[in-house]
Amino acid sequence: MPNGAELFSQTLKQLGVTHVFALVGDHLNEALQVLDRDGFKIVDTRHESAAVHMADGWARMSGRLAVSLVTGGPGHTNSITGIATAQATGVPLLAVSGQSNSKQRDRNGFQDMDQLGLARSAAKYCASPASASQIPFYVREAYRAATTGRPGAAHLSIAVDHFTDRVEKVAPLIGSVAEHRPGPDRSEVSRVVELLQTAKRPAVIAGSGCFWAGAGQALETFIERAQTPLFTITMARGMVSDEHPLCFGYADPTISRGAEKALQQADVVLVLGKRIDYRLRMGGLFAPDAKVIQVDIHPQELGLNRSLAVGLNCDCRLALEDLNLELADRARPDRSGWLAEVQRGCDEYAAEVDERSHRKSQPMHALEFYRQMREWLPEDATLCWDGGDFVHWGRYVMPARKPGHWMRLGALAGLGVGFPIGLAAQVLRPTQRSIVVTGDGSLGFYLAEMDTAVRFNLPVIIIVGNDGGWGVERELQAGRYDGRTVACELRRTRYDLVMKGFGGDGVHVERPEQIRPALDQALASDKPFLINVEIDGAGSPFTEAQLRPKKN
Repeated sequence: MPNGAELFSQTLKQLGVTHVFALVGDHLNEALQVLDRDGFKIVDTRHESAAVHMADGWARMSGRLAVSLVTGGPGHTNSITGIATAQATGVPLLAVSGQSNSKQRDRNGFQDMDQLGLARSAAKYCASPASASQIPFYVREAYRAATTGRPGAAHLSIAVDHFTDRVEKVAPLIGSVAEHRPGPDRSEVSRVVELLQTAKRPAVIAGSGCFWAGAGQALETFIERAQTPLFTITMARGMVSDEHPLCFGYADPTISRGAEKALQQADVVLVLGKRIDYRLRMGGLFAPDAKVIQVDIHPQELGLNRSLAVGLNCDCRLALEDLNLELADRARPDRSGWLAEVQRGCDEYAAEVDERSHRKSQPMHALEFYRQMREWLPEDATLCWDGGDFVHWGRYVMPARKPGHWMRLGALAGLGVGFPIGLAAQVLRPTQRSIVVTGDGSLGFYLAEMDTAVRFNLPVIIIVGNDGGWGVERELQAGRYDGRTVACELRRTRYDLVMKGFGGDGVHVERPEQIRPALDQALASDKPFLINVEIDGAGSPFTEAQLRPKKN
């Protein structure tokens, strides 16, 4: 007779899971033993939230469900930030927590608490099997919830005794986990084409919904047939390379004033798989009379913060394929004037940024580092961006070239997330380099995961812009409170030596002539490698955007 842990393992295998990101604890010993015996790759971290963030990163880059496994009680509470991050970002995650003995529930048992009550506000789906025999059913239900519609985080709490209990009869499985992705209505497609054909200044924003739908080729075909400028954001970064003549980079007005200007001038804006949220100023980024078209698989998003000319509740790839069919026999519109105007706006801002990059300072400006990094960057590298002004400069300067190779914190914007996501990238793509770019403040959240990188021989490259403080908040406070700052200062710690203490390698960069040798040394190393870059804490475009007077 199998026990609950064996049923858990078997069900995960049936669902195609190969890796489990975990941190050991009393509730998990049986499950971990069985998973290891059954051939799963167990990647164990130093903090529960890091385990969940690694699973989140694995799911984002692979496009498949990922699984985290942590112990109950404080292990479960530590995991909540990771669960909330995956849910806010729309990532298919199964976050499993062990739980106190079911026979001692509500009797002050060891680490007994209401785990589901805590997780419900953070996850799309929460459940706890009432017996070992129910584990397969609930794992499949969690999978279904995490992967259908808008992806999200599913949580299961499984009692320690349910992992060890033997089962004579397994609860029957009801239904399949196959997903139906809806297509668009033909009349809606015709209306969108009509709006695009009559537009003088159309623009397209592609978000994560395009990535999860596998819409890269359809998106590229669409912008070429419609002759529209494209801006990408979230998981859509790199789906069409920033080097494509119709792709104008980040759809983030806090990073690129060129994008901001174009999107403010557009008369028709097609938003594909992207929430019209705070990043798009709740729709206020677009002109008041602009006609907005939104495509989203999650119907609740349509028209939430901005009235729409057309709202399509469907899969982004299917919508784009139908639009492409409608456009196939039509002459491509001449939008050379509009495209040149968009390019001019982007070029003007690029020239302003380039001029800053040549200003000499001591310590060096972040842009001095990125000018050399851009020339050095391997084509297949995965860039994992964390938090800090140093990072925001890089997000503007560096190009996104490949889908799934540009990772950010996610919609919840929790600092520190980039490091565990970068570790997941190195696990998933062992022959390609994962490069984590972070500020010194952000690095501190999961500093001990340097140990994880060394234990698993992950040659991740970590680039730390060290300005000795919480740079964004320091700049914001200084700008808003006449130069007075509170709780914003840190030490300029030698994080390269910290990495060496964990068994990795690293260098300290203080001058521009040290940059390229440091990057080359990192790329040649077979160890986790940290470049500690001393930088001037100059406010980035992101910070400057926060300090600009707000328009009513």
